[in-house]
Amino acid sequence: MKIVVLGAGALGAYFGARWQEAGHEVINLVREGRAEQLQKYGLQVHSEAGDYIVEDPIIATSPEQIHDPDLVFLAVKGYHLSGTLDWLKQLVQKGAKVLPVLNGIEHVSTLQKELGDEAVLGGLCFIIATLDEKGHVVHTSPFHDVVFGPLHPSQQPICEELALICNQANMDGRLSPDIRQDMWKKYMFISAFSGITTAVNKPIGEVRSFPQTFRIAQRIVQEMKALAVAHGVELTDTHAEKAVEQLRGLGDEMTSSMHQDRRKGLPLEVEHLHGGALRLGRELDLQMPYTETIYGMIKPYEAYQS
Repeated sequence: MKIVVLGAGALGAYFGARWQEAGHEVINLVREGRAEQLQKYGLQVHSEAGDYIVEDPIIATSPEQIHDPDLVFLAVKGYHLSGTLDWLKQLVQKGAKVLPVLNGIEHVSTLQKELGDEAVLGGLCFIIATLDEKGHVVHTSPFHDVVFGPLHPSQQPICEELALICNQANMDGRLSPDIRQDMWKKYMFISAFSGITTAVNKPIGEVRSFPQTFRIAQRIVQEMKALAVAHGVELTDTHAEKAVEQLRGLGDEMTSSMHQDRRKGLPLEVEHLHGGALRLGRELDLQMPYTETIYGMIKPYEAYQS
């Protein structure tokens, strides 16, 4: 399979490297700055699941340099989505399907409107990784999961092919029988995890040490469950309880990518995540006071530069 990684940050570069390690052609479609960094330092993965050095990573700075792509692994931040649409349209015209693994939900309808329903798969990832000063991937979680599935019946064959190549690679890849539900389960979890760690500027262990603070994360889980149900996705109390157990089970020093971005003084995805949830809630007159509070606390840091 020929895979284009659009957004070769920590997440995209990690999974792209794992597919390349398994013998598939991976093209890193990046802006000039990241291209220069990859050319200067190469691409390496540092991980407890196994280190890997990508020999001569394939780099492109325009879709015009790419021929016959099968899949675009879209791993940009939510605030960069609009800037990728022209490139995505060109790649879809060349035959590619698009697998977005952005946090949140709103981006799916945006992509379907711009690219067509048949072009956009459903997907999500669970991984904690960052880039070091050389642009190498530092994978710091015991999990490295990618979950995907068809949002249109015509996508079943490529999803089955993707399941096969994930099985060949050093990652946990899963073809979901209900990708919409899985995406909402992730949205429920990440809204609480990202929201609370970023708002209080602490890793999850310190959040848990204050029951009053952890309770806010639990309330966000409940609000997101209600939001999913209001939009016709069947999330249950059991799903919400599992999300809270996930929060309880994370290592003390683990934190969200949004919190890592706040620590680095980088822009934040709060509008894409919590802002998006509030917009979806307003569509159905659903009150989300805990989500709204966390959103308000993080908003001043949205475009923060240290």
